[in-house]
Amino acid sequence: MISIKYWLCIFLLLSASSIALTDSEREWIDSVASFYGERAGKRVSAWRDIISDSKSLPEAKKLENINNFFNQLYFVNDISLWGKEDYWATPLEFLGSNAGDCEDFSIAKYFSLIELGIDDKKLRLVYVKALELNQFHMVVAYYETPSSEPVLLDNIKGEILIASKRTDLKPIYSFNGSQLWLMKERGKGTLAGKSARLGLWNDLRSRIQMEAFNKPIKNYDE
Repeated sequence: MISIKYWLCIFLLLSASSIALTDSEREWIDSVASFYGERAGKRVSAWRDIISDSKSLPEAKKLENINNFFNQLYFVNDISLWGKEDYWATPLEFLGSNAGDCEDFSIAKYFSLIELGIDDKKLRLVYVKALELNQFHMVVAYYETPSSEPVLLDNIKGEILIASKRTDLKPIYSFNGSQLWLMKERGKGTLAGKSARLGLWNDLRSRIQMEAFNKPIKNYDE
């Protein structure tokens, strides 16, 4: 199984310098612009600016910047956008479309925070039941220390809050680059194996790898 360090290396290779975009990032922007349009390319460029500007900031500020940036995009369900019941978009697909569902918001935030140097052990993608909406939902959890109560990055409520303040969310399970947990309490969980058990997660990481090596972006409407 490919380790999270491998995926982190891919993103670090593509990260921006403080002076200019890398050749790989320019290819990203050009590819998205040619497929989705010029404004989509500008969204990718703005993402790379946020990454570059946030690299030297404290982790709390990195969380805030990334959460605020992606929460500007629109919510659209997978059926309307991709013609599938459940599809996990890569950050480039999300930015290109300018829309996605809760998984797409969370995935883009997660990989951006990984690229900014936040340890994968501090991050989890968390499936929850959004009680007020009566539907399943995904958020990003950040643990400052292993024993800390996590804070949640969410597209429903933009403010970053500790888990105990989000009584509208009931956790179900969570995962990161390597592990999977069943959630019985807010902020806690029982280890349930490797995240590689999740087929959608494996498919997502495969497509991210393709994008990292600048292979063509697939047209999912074909």
